[in-house]
Amino acid sequence: MENESLKSSLKLNPTDTASEADLGRRVREIRKARGWTLKDLAERSGLAVSTISKMERGEISLTYDRFMRLAQGLGMDVGELFDAGAEGFTRGSVSITRAGDGPIHRSDTYDYQMIAGDLAGKHMVPMIGHIKANSFAAFEDFISHPGEEFIHVLRGEVTVHLKGRDPVVLYPGDNLYFDSGLGHAYVSTGDIEAVLLGVCWKPG
Repeated sequence: MENESLKSSLKLNPTDTASEADLGRRVREIRKARGWTLKDLAERSGLAVSTISKMERGEISLTYDRFMRLAQGLGMDVGELFDAGAEGFTRGSVSITRAGDGPIHRSDTYDYQMIAGDLAGKHMVPMIGHIKANSFAAFEDFISHPGEEFIHVLRGEVTVHLKGRDPVVLYPGDNLYFDSGLGHAYVSTGDIEAVLLGVCWKPG
């Protein structure tokens, strides 16, 4: 039986969700405060001008790899895009994210509940991932980004598609650690929505 704390951590509270419009406005404000054009940010992030423009208008949500590239293009931690008051990680820093708390970024395939979003400049990006995709067909392509990635399945069944390799099926308690530059995609293949703890390490 799941204890109450775990049950709470596996639920997403819509009131804690940062809307795409909110995120888009924040990105636009940051970009303009630096005097950058859409083209400037596109060159720094590697994203298309049209993608950034649509994101700023709240018309699309970004996959994690694109979201991370956007943050890196701005020279920021992913968490800073959610929390304008995020403080830089220093020796002795401590951050507590209570079960069910933390801003949420929604995409077509995953919902990410960010952990320690109040700390900027982290080398690790921890999150709770709710897997919405039920087949690989839900993805435009494999996701890949620099760094290393660890996942621990909390609930449900997760099939991990890895480019050039056979899919890996994981169950609650199972773990996977891999080079996140390897194309990958998480799919919920059980009877209930799959939920996992994911930690991404980003170089630099």
